[in-house]
Amino acid sequence: MTPAVPLITLDALTTGAAATVVHVAPGDLADDGAGLARRLMELGFVPGEKVRLLKRGMPGGEPLAIKVGNSTFALRRFEAALISIQPDQ
Repeated sequence: MTPAVPLITLDALTTGAAATVVHVAPGDLADDGAGLARRLMELGFVPGEKVRLLKRGMPGGEPLAIKVGNSTFALRRFEAALISIQPDQ
């Protein structure tokens, strides 16, 4: 039996690495966090979907260029931190 790979958030994924979406958490409730989670899911960040971190912007590493399905999106780090993933091995 192989050990389970721990979950991380999308903002912690290594550039070029692929992963599978496990969960999208609501954001800050003061800023309509449920709406942000819903928008991320509408973009394709749904459990079971494959994602890849293509590139980090400079300076500061924002935005993150994320490929999900056949589309590429730019996410801010705090948005990517709402998406729990399991890195591919």
